[in-house]
Amino acid sequence: MVNTQAQKATKLALFNFKDVSIRTFWITAVSFFMCFFSWFGIVPFMPDVVKDLGLTPDQKWNSIILAVSGTVFARLLIGKLCDKYGPRLCYTFLLILGAIPVILLGLVQTPLQFLICRLFIGFIGASFVITQVHTSLMFAPNVVGTANATSAGWGNLGGGANRLGMPLIAAAVVSFGVAEAEAWRYSMVIAGVICFLMGIVYYFFTQDTPQGNFKDLKASGVKIEKKKDEVGFLAVLKDYRIWILFIVYAASFGIELTVYGTMDDYLQNTFQLERLTAGNVVLSFALMNIFARTLGGFFGDKFGKLKGLRGRVLFLSFILTLQGIMLVTFSLTTSIIVGIVFLILFSLSVQMAEGATFSVVPFINKKAIGSVSGIVGAGGNVGAFLAAFLLKSKSALAEKTAIAASQGLGEEAIKTAQSAASSAAVSQGYFMIGLVVIITGIIALAIKFSQADEKENTTKVTIDSDSELQGLKTIKVKS
Repeated sequence: MVNTQAQKATKLALFNFKDVSIRTFWITAVSFFMCFFSWFGIVPFMPDVVKDLGLTPDQKWNSIILAVSGTVFARLLIGKLCDKYGPRLCYTFLLILGAIPVILLGLVQTPLQFLICRLFIGFIGASFVITQVHTSLMFAPNVVGTANATSAGWGNLGGGANRLGMPLIAAAVVSFGVAEAEAWRYSMVIAGVICFLMGIVYYFFTQDTPQGNFKDLKASGVKIEKKKDEVGFLAVLKDYRIWILFIVYAASFGIELTVYGTMDDYLQNTFQLERLTAGNVVLSFALMNIFARTLGGFFGDKFGKLKGLRGRVLFLSFILTLQGIMLVTFSLTTSIIVGIVFLILFSLSVQMAEGATFSVVPFINKKAIGSVSGIVGAGGNVGAFLAAFLLKSKSALAEKTAIAASQGLGEEAIKTAQSAASSAAVSQGYFMIGLVVIITGIIALAIKFSQADEKENTTKVTIDSDSELQGLKTIKVKS
């Protein structure tokens, strides 16, 4: 049913469940959480998987790279599909189809099967794009940055919560008599089933826009703002601002993914932390998504209110540059206390940079917001792939050299040398990546908006705010 009186929400009233925008916000955030929970769900069980399937070090690293590679193609495709069919149907099918490789991962018997499943599981990482498109369609310009950042941050939380949640699921499974060595398999199957069920919930309890679903709006002759990609996908690709944001998101979310995936070993090798302690530190890093990404979107909106669209870009450049400085400094620290301090500051700044990025994205091309979100979102995974490849190449070479130099000194000496070599190589890698992030922060300043864009944004905020206060069906702006 089409409701022509419905308007975009002008504030993030989290407990106003009567508002379709808020209901959709919660469902899309929970769906995103489950996608990331399942995407990285195998991480806590990797020692068990290596032992069970006999994975080599190269196969283990390749599985990490494949998990982020598949997402690149999925994000590029899903944005265009959102513009055409709407986020509701796209999320429904992504959740249902994405549940299949998650479930199959619990049934694999060979390293090849494991690698294939990790590749296809990466497709559910496209859930981020749909989340950003859906919240952009539900919230007004004055709060869209905060809404996008909060839904994305709480969704990203799933990538850290699995470190606590998956072992709890495994423990519950073991309590029913399942062998401990097989618990990781059942845990993945359970995660996949939950994703499938969320797909059903998404279909029946959300809609594409406050006015209704794309299909119903089209049938009623109602114009769907942002849905019709009038400029064409090729024209979208020609907008240089999209590619700057592509690089920016590679330097923020892509680096967060890589640092998150390599930090356990780095903390153990560099500061001699126990495996459990290192894991808890990384979990704390991920849990900062509860508020850090929201802060990025919030300040993006605030700077937008003060300085217009240019203000959003200025804040993005600042926080991204700060992120790079924090990572460079962290890479040089040898004290665990100082290291934790700068790791916290890096965590805060990188997640704020992600939120700030998607406080800019909705204003690049409002007629193709899905395509723009898909391209920028794919940048995150390209960044993760390149950063992981850099760290793998440096670490693998250093470890092989250390092992060769330590032959004949005993197993303990070889492990110590290998650990030290890996620590030094990854430290150098973090330093190089941090420098690239700083340069990217400066490049972000090249994003420009026309005076017409600035004026339209200001007028749109006024219209949406008046609509919220007065409940008008039609708003006329007098010149």
